[in-house]
Amino acid sequence: MDRENLRSTGLAGLDLALDGGIPKGAVIIVAGTPTDGLDLFGVQFWRGGEEEIATGGSYLMIDDEPNEEMYDARAVRTQELPALAHGERVVIDSLSTIVLREGISAALDLIRQLKIEARVEGSNVVLLLYKGVHTREEEIRLARAADGYIELVQRIVGSEIERMLGIFKMHGINLPNQLVPYNILEDGLELSTTKRVV
Repeated sequence: MDRENLRSTGLAGLDLALDGGIPKGAVIIVAGTPTDGLDLFGVQFWRGGEEEIATGGSYLMIDDEPNEEMYDARAVRTQELPALAHGERVVIDSLSTIVLREGISAALDLIRQLKIEARVEGSNVVLLLYKGVHTREEEIRLARAADGYIELVQRIVGSEIERMLGIFKMHGINLPNQLVPYNILEDGLELSTTKRVV
């Protein structure tokens, strides 16, 4: 895919793994837990690279008290969310709350509507999904409906925490064959930008 049809994720290591970024017009689910840095991923994507802050976007907070500049969407009905999804970078935090509050059908309808709007506008939407909350069937149906699926994974190895990011689905681009290590820093996620040559 031409680089002009890709948008930076705001995470340099992820852009490297994706050969430049995510396809414009894509709706992507990012799954993880609060301790995986899922919320930090959402904010980093929303803000983009420093040079892209001016292009704007919207962060629709459904789960919690919104931070400054986020939109308080806690009382917004699911079918009203697409009308609030403005700008090139949209984050909905979280898809899990929609599933729990209104059911899987409402969440799937939302993904379908967001895909239509994102393609017309050339925007990108990241939907945060909390692992361990939904049935496996629900997670599969949501992943199938989205254009992309990224998962944050962590495990304890000895006395260390190993964190990895997996890109398991992304329409329009070749997927990397390995997980990308990352660290959680105060200001966000830092992904490894080195590749091993064998």
